Amino acid sequence: MRGFAISEQSQPAGGKRKVALVIAAHPDDPDFGVGGTAALWSQQDWDFHYLVVTNGSKGSSDRTMTLERLVPMRQEEQRAAARTLGVRSCTFLSGEDGELEYSRQTLGQIVREIRRLQPDAVFTHTPDIILRRLFRALDDEQPEHLGFINHRDHRTTGIMAVDAVYPTARDYLNFSEQIDDEGLQTHNVLELYLFGSNDPNFAVDVTETIERKIAALTQHVSQFADRGEAFFAQIKKRWRDPDDRYYERFEHVVLPG
Repeated sequence: MRGFAISEQSQPAGGKRKVALVIAAHPDDPDFGVGGTAALWSQQDWDFHYLVVTNGSKGSSDRTMTLERLVPMRQEEQRAAARTLGVRSCTFLSGEDGELEYSRQTLGQIVREIRRLQPDAVFTHTPDIILRRLFRALDDEQPEHLGFINHRDHRTTGIMAVDAVYPTARDYLNFSEQIDDEGLQTHNVLELYLFGSNDPNFAVDVTETIERKIAALTQHVSQFADRGEAFFAQIKKRWRDPDDRYYERFEHVVLPG
């Protein structure tokens, strides 16, 4: 893990719980990106919350599936996954899966959740890459050119989340009705963690909670029921580092208070 800051989280001083908000595009994205960290840090006096920006309505290869069935199904799957990890709450916005646009309305909804929860840390998609490299090649079965497309919903969610963190949630004159009419307060987020980055600088050793992360992913039956145990065995193998540990990696930014 040369070149990385390795998390050694401890309980906050004075017993005060810290708050983390994970802002993700679709159901299952927060579990892939942050699930091991959420489970681990929740054991260390953090409260994690999920905010899912789209309705997940396109995420099925089942030709008999309908939007009316899939949207509530995916929400319940995400709630079940969150319970598996110890996440405190899931909030769902109504962005259309595959069609998410940067809008003032959605930005305001994200800002509202930041002001409502007052998180110390926000986790979200990296907004500035399209092709994500696999961090390393495990063996000859994992050639270096394998990667992941950080598609538009992810990028749009990431940039709106970053903009909501700074400066929008901080400034009273941005969405001032949330303060005047709803009783919320402006908020400065102290730390930002971007998952899916090609340039991570921070890693969390999630070996202790990797099985809970996988158990959370299995709750997404609409996505993975037809893939069987071999699929999860393969991704667990892909995630394993040469030191036989498991890490979630982030681009970590400490923001001015």
